Amino acid sequence: MSLQRISEVENGPKAIGPYSLAVIGEGRFMHVSGQIPFDPAKGAVVRGTIAEQTELVLKNLQTIIESAGAGLSNVVSCRVYLQTFDAETFKAMNEVYARYFGEHKPARATVGCQLLNFDVEIEAVVAL
Repeated sequence: MSLQRISEVENGPKAIGPYSLAVIGEGRFMHVSGQIPFDPAKGAVVRGTIAEQTELVLKNLQTIIESAGAGLSNVVSCRVYLQTFDAETFKAMNEVYARYFGEHKPARATVGCQLLNFDVEIEAVVAL
């Protein structure tokens, strides 16, 4: 099996651990690693409201997907991880998420879990 690993994208986030930003398999599916509210321009995780963090996470996700010649409309599924899993946090994240995906509604799971120094992380599977 031939795999293409993406470890860096222009103007995008960098892998900050022993993983690839995304891997494209032979079936032309791209698996994008969980993105966090990392600001590539500042080189740091940005704290802020859940909406601000979700905005940055989705920008990073979009940048990685576009580096492979695809767009958010190619996303098949997402997993959203939230540090705080309550109605207010879910609503704020969901409003930003809906703005990015519009009428294209990929399959999604949203999970409450413990995260490191940020409040939201999103990973995706993309059809190329």
